[in-house]
Amino acid sequence: MTSTARTDGAQPTDDRKAPGRPRSARADEAITEAMLDLLAEGSSFEALTIEAVAARAGVGKATIYRRWPNKESMLVDAIARLKGDPPVPPGTSLREDLVTMLRPVGALRSTRAGQIMPCLIPELRRSPELQAVFQRAMEPRREALRKVLRYWIERGELRSDVDIELMQAMLAGPLLAKNVLFWNPDLPREGLPERLVDAVLAGIGVR
Repeated sequence: MTSTARTDGAQPTDDRKAPGRPRSARADEAITEAMLDLLAEGSSFEALTIEAVAARAGVGKATIYRRWPNKESMLVDAIARLKGDPPVPPGTSLREDLVTMLRPVGALRSTRAGQIMPCLIPELRRSPELQAVFQRAMEPRREALRKVLRYWIERGELRSDVDIELMQAMLAGPLLAKNVLFWNPDLPREGLPERLVDAVLAGIGVR
């Protein structure tokens, strides 16, 4: 029997398309972008649904579930996409490497991440599961900063007894407080990564 074309104007869904790496990559991008759009518009993570993400992305729910088992796993990839790859330090000096690592944190308020992160903070406090998701998504950036610190410890530019985890908090914490929590409006944002690095190195650098 001869097949007939559809006359209702509907197009085949992504679920029916032939598999292929470029097409899958486009679907992944559309889905994570849809999730980020909804969060940036003020949707709480708790209220966010797979149905809403699918509708915004223009795909079926089955397309999402073939890639992620739940919205928590989607959020890991969405945050990773939002943050992008960790910056690559130039390796020319300890100060310049640390400033390079901190500049994206210092610019957070004016970015899409700066719109989304405040919306997630109440959810992070209420949900241990979401807190775990967030920590997994942030770990690559923390590890990148650890590598910078270890590199300069080995070269004698930092004291060998430096607490690496504490130093990360000392460097990134004030920037996050400034740009996510909008703490202390009297502290200027311009040049803040450089000032933080200089203040911290004055205390822990090798004299």
